[in-house]
Amino acid sequence: MAVLWSAAPSAILFLTVLLLKLHPIWPAAVGLDPRASLPAKPGSPFKIALFADLHFGENAWSDWGPSHDVSSVNVMSTLLDDEKPDFVVYLGDVLTANNFAVENASLYWDQALSPTKSRGIPFASVFGNHDDAPFEWPLEWFSAPGIPPVRCPAESSGDCSFRGTHRLQLMKNEIGQNALSHSFEGPQDLWPSISNYVLQISPTDNPQSPIAFLYFLDSGGGSYRGVISNAQSEWFKTRSLEINPDSRVPELIFWHIPSKAYEKVAPGGGVPQPCVGSINDDKVASQEAETGIMDILASRPSVKAVFVGHNHGNDWCCPDNKLWLCYARHTGYGGYGTREKGARIIEINQQPFSIKSWIRMENHEIHSEVDLSS
Repeated sequence: MAVLWSAAPSAILFLTVLLLKLHPIWPAAVGLDPRASLPAKPGSPFKIALFADLHFGENAWSDWGPSHDVSSVNVMSTLLDDEKPDFVVYLGDVLTANNFAVENASLYWDQALSPTKSRGIPFASVFGNHDDAPFEWPLEWFSAPGIPPVRCPAESSGDCSFRGTHRLQLMKNEIGQNALSHSFEGPQDLWPSISNYVLQISPTDNPQSPIAFLYFLDSGGGSYRGVISNAQSEWFKTRSLEINPDSRVPELIFWHIPSKAYEKVAPGGGVPQPCVGSINDDKVASQEAETGIMDILASRPSVKAVFVGHNHGNDWCCPDNKLWLCYARHTGYGGYGTREKGARIIEINQQPFSIKSWIRMENHEIHSEVDLSS
């Protein structure tokens, strides 16, 4: 009996190894919060809509600022009704937080989420450079009419101050007040970056076998430098090896400010092949430095594409070695640029596997279709 008891741990180890060999994707589900799981209908495509650069709250003291917010709600509603996505990603610069009282930030954030929430669609967000920003006194406030009345929410604690919004509070509010939110604050040791996390898409009939992983990284700007730090890069490297050790499961990456790699692949004029898109009007405004994230992504065959916003005048995807570097499409009426609004759509098909993308416009047109799995 003693011999058999002492052998039990070895037998358990043998069975564990055998299970891992029979089901090599099984560890991918280990260590993920249940809220990080996105259910997919078995055999059906999983569709994601990217809403980039909405810029709610911009010029809140004027007539055109609030009217632009209404127009942004309308364009999102149109895009959601046309595409009926399974999931929505708010790809940064949800707010233009430079010019409104901090107590109003969550009101504008909720307004931006409202078309998605009203349709019961789950969503997640990643921060841009305008979402938490130092307060800037508009020149108009020094004119004869003076500072306009501060519109604080009724439930305000009275601290309706002009001190700038903060990433952490915005994220806490989103998560705490929205059951549909799949956002996370991210590891505390990566502070001041906040929105660093991973979500897993899995079929409802086999949740242990993920279809894809979605990684979100805070590219900074606003209250800290516009950069993905080395600590964030190492976090991604460690986390991806933990949950996807053999790179079997495809991975998609989302952040707001393009990396330096976008400068290298940017088309010189127009959008010639092999790039795919309709506009290339902006020079790439990249992060302040490259600290290693692109080398890590390039070393993983499972990484299929990176998606960014920030440059409102670009909507192209260009190949960079074995992965694609893609812009979203300027979705909001806030922010610079008068081009027609739209959203990048991503569709993940299970059988046969593929990742396809296109731009859906407010006028219902579709263009710039590209296969990101090739």
